[in-house]
Amino acid sequence: MQEPIAIEAPPERARTFAALGVRDFRVLWAGTWASYLPFFMANVVNGVVAFHLAHVNRAVGTVVFAQGVAMAALAPLGGAGADRWPKRRVLALSQSAAAAVFGTLALLLALDRLSIAALAGGAFVLGVAISFLGPARQAFAAELVGPDLRGNAVALNQVPLTGSQVLGPAIAGLMLASPFGATGAYALMSALYATSALSLVALPKSLARTDAAETHVLADLGDGLRYVGSHRRLRLLVGFFVCVIMMGFSYVTVLPGLVEHALGRPADEVPPLFFTSALGGLTITLITARLADSRRAVPGTLFACMPGTRADGADFAPDAVKRGASAVLSQRRLPGQLGATQVVVRDVRTALAEIAAACYGRPSESLKVVGVTGTNGKTTTVHLVRAILEAAGEKVGVMGTLGHWLGGQYTKDTFTTPEAPDVQRYLRAMLDCGASLCAMEVSSHAIALRRVDQVSFDVVAFTNLTRDHLDFH
Repeated sequence: MQEPIAIEAPPERARTFAALGVRDFRVLWAGTWASYLPFFMANVVNGVVAFHLAHVNRAVGTVVFAQGVAMAALAPLGGAGADRWPKRRVLALSQSAAAAVFGTLALLLALDRLSIAALAGGAFVLGVAISFLGPARQAFAAELVGPDLRGNAVALNQVPLTGSQVLGPAIAGLMLASPFGATGAYALMSALYATSALSLVALPKSLARTDAAETHVLADLGDGLRYVGSHRRLRLLVGFFVCVIMMGFSYVTVLPGLVEHALGRPADEVPPLFFTSALGGLTITLITARLADSRRAVPGTLFACMPGTRADGADFAPDAVKRGASAVLSQRRLPGQLGATQVVVRDVRTALAEIAAACYGRPSESLKVVGVTGTNGKTTTVHLVRAILEAAGEKVGVMGTLGHWLGGQYTKDTFTTPEAPDVQRYLRAMLDCGASLCAMEVSSHAIALRRVDQVSFDVVAFTNLTRDHLDFH
């Protein structure tokens, strides 16, 4: 068993914005905001303009369909080619094309010559550009920071994506309500894409895969599809993703008509609905940037490949092994010669909770543990419990939103309920410091993500249930 340790901050937890310490990544990151903002502005502006031109949802659907067809057909090709072609050049061409599209739409609208056909054509070209832009930008980000910061950079590169889902509709709404209207909105979108393209001048030339000439891009695409087809869980994941994209985003088409016909409000007032639908993703992305980074791997450690919403921890296993990880815990056998023992389990989080509890000697079995869950009131309840028990002469440890507390020592953590290894480590430290009880907040996220699977609770309390966090559950 690992030697007991005193309570302290988690060791070398990756800083949320670590990759922004790299100058080239900062430039790319800023350009990413300028690239994604107009894309999500377009979802609103195109819908409103199409509805104003034809006054039927079918017109909005035509524009959305044109963009969707381009992305569905070419996005796999863009992904396969992300490491084959010069990434900076791909970004420059795709963003210049998008800038030209929105500049043309602004001019046609100003001249009162814009039609549904022209709008759909512009949406199709934008879909083509995005199909190559997204994968190239993600691959370029990983290249600019190197292997040590790759996990953090990949997660941080999603912040402009999810942040633009929030800010894009808001900016679109402000432009539509301003004297500049949709024409001004299209002009602004063109300027943003042009700015993003120009920012690439400040970045170094990107690398292409050295063996790219040995295979055709379609052969790489075929290899990827066969790999997905040979793994049941990947098939399910891709299938569910396609279902969400094809069916879950139909609201983009129907919202303008719904607002005007069903709610009796102008279609221009649709942006707040897009704004509220995107808030959850930004929070989760910022949290992901600090989760399970391969840089925490040191000689003799076990690296757990946590599955995420936008990235799979298995992608960073080679980096962890290079840093000295002796074994890798994953839900699938990783290809190639990894150079470390692979442990394949049905569920990484379930296994990690069990391993962490065993490593620290199952401390919760020797403590009285009070767990408090619910939407609101967890912090207040936990500290009331602590105050009451301390008044009765007990030495009490606390885990929760305000931090982790034991005998006057206070430690701040990212999460209300930390990951399973940290939960067990804190419990072990409390026990070793003479605590007889622990009062801990147990978030609904922690329960769903199995962070407290191996905690033996003596008392549990449920405060209340409201609509918060339903986006996650």
